[in-house]
Amino acid sequence: MQEQVGNVCLDYTWYPGEDLYSDGSIEDRLLEIAENNTEEQLNAVIDRERDWAVLYHLSHIRENIVDWLPMTKEETVLEIGSGCGAVTGALSRKAKQVTCVDLSKKRSLVNANRHREKENIKIMVGNFQDIEKNLTEKYDYVTLIGVFEYAQGYIGTEHPYEEFLRQSMSHLKPGGKLVIAIENRLGLKYWAGCSEDHTGKFFEGLENYPNPAGVHTFSRPELEKLFAKAEIRNYRFYYPYPDYKLPMTIYSDDYLPKKGELNTNIWNFDRERLVLFDESRVFDSLLESGLFPLYANSYLVVLERDKE
Repeated sequence: MQEQVGNVCLDYTWYPGEDLYSDGSIEDRLLEIAENNTEEQLNAVIDRERDWAVLYHLSHIRENIVDWLPMTKEETVLEIGSGCGAVTGALSRKAKQVTCVDLSKKRSLVNANRHREKENIKIMVGNFQDIEKNLTEKYDYVTLIGVFEYAQGYIGTEHPYEEFLRQSMSHLKPGGKLVIAIENRLGLKYWAGCSEDHTGKFFEGLENYPNPAGVHTFSRPELEKLFAKAEIRNYRFYYPYPDYKLPMTIYSDDYLPKKGELNTNIWNFDRERLVLFDESRVFDSLLESGLFPLYANSYLVVLERDKE
């Protein structure tokens, strides 16, 4: 079964018949907004609504996480976990074709309505585990933006994170790139008093998730161990700031922050937080000690499949 929303085709072949996860009634509001507004009108809507979910799902700042990727309009992209389309539009502008995969029909309809004028977007609704077995195309890019941490919830193997990496890499052309954006469980904001982004509990990630939550983020050394187990050798780390969700700057190991630059730290729109110390001063201290890569709030990692 398929549905057409403007120029965007939604394929429900693998849809289980109901959305297996939802943020509740706010998704109905997001769909209403997407149906009745253009992309150019969304900033005014965000200002009027003053709601974290509206900001998070519809802000154009979200696009910064992929907008810098060196695409030439000739690439094909597989966007796994496309949700409400926060980065789909940016990928559509930069690539030849974007194939989205998402488990939620409601969120996929938000995505389709947002980008209904685009002619190079296809959305496949269903579990990636079911869909990926039927993907015959190889892609120039595969993206996992805020998705990798949920692997244990839908990859039914003993080592879900390694398997998710292998599956994702297998859909790349030789030399193709896998793009992962994920929180650092040891990010400085958690030490300073932010609750864990997914569970809402203080210090949950710092304590390495003592309570099973179906989600797990990683430190840089832990990610590198996972890459090694998945036999991935070629990758580069980047550091979105303040984090990958609303990134204003993306640093690299070749261009690290300078003293005084990391001064926008009290962005906390979704819930209350503690303020245990001056994060800007601690960031400066970490930079002087060469430890910033271990305590950056988020990671953006670009992994390259070996060229044959």
